[in-house]
Amino acid sequence: MINLILASGSKQRKEIFDCMGLKYKVIKSNIAESSMQIEPDKYVMELSLNKANAVESIVREKSLIIACDSIIYMNNKKYEKPKTKVEAFNNIIEMKGKSTHAYTGVTIIDTYKNKTITYFDKAELILRNDINKEEIQWYVDNEENILERCGYTLLGKGIIFIDKVIGDYNTIFGISASSLIKHINKLGYSIKDFELK
Repeated sequence: MINLILASGSKQRKEIFDCMGLKYKVIKSNIAESSMQIEPDKYVMELSLNKANAVESIVREKSLIIACDSIIYMNNKKYEKPKTKVEAFNNIIEMKGKSTHAYTGVTIIDTYKNKTITYFDKAELILRNDINKEEIQWYVDNEENILERCGYTLLGKGIIFIDKVIGDYNTIFGISASSLIKHINKLGYSIKDFELK
C-alpha cells in the first residue's frame, strides 16, 4: 500500500480525505506562506509546492505527499485568512452579491517514483446579495472558525450566505477529490493502491 501524507492541518481537507475513505498521516509544513506571484493560480501553486517540499525534507519513508493552498479571489484582490473579526466582517461585506473565485493549488510529490505534479482548481462562488450587517455580525460572533479561509467557512454557519456555486464544491473547501484522483492516476496509481480506513 502507498504511504499517504496530507501536508495540511486544515479541518476541511481532513474531512474530504476522510470522506474518500483514505488512510493517511497529517504532517503540517509550518513554513511562512510567501510568494511574489501575482496571478492567483500561480500563487496557490507556488505555495502548495513550497509546503510539499518542506514536508518532503523531513519525511524519511517513501510517500505520496499532498500539499495545498487556497484563496478567494475577486477584482484582482486575494482574500486569505483574516487576522481579525473586523477584517472577516469587511470581507463578507465586499463579497456579497458578487462573483468570487476559489483557487486551490495542489502539489503531489511522489517519492516512490521521484515525480512531482503541481496543478490548480477553480470554482466560482456567489454570496447572497441580500445579506445584511446583522446577519454578518451574528455570524462573526458565533462562528468558531471565523479566522479560517477568507472570513467564512462553508462547513460552518457560513452556509447561510451561499447563493450559488459553479464548479466542484470541494475546491472551495480546499481540495477537489475528483481532481486529486485524476492527477494521482497520471502518476500511475489508482484508488485501489491506497489503504482504506
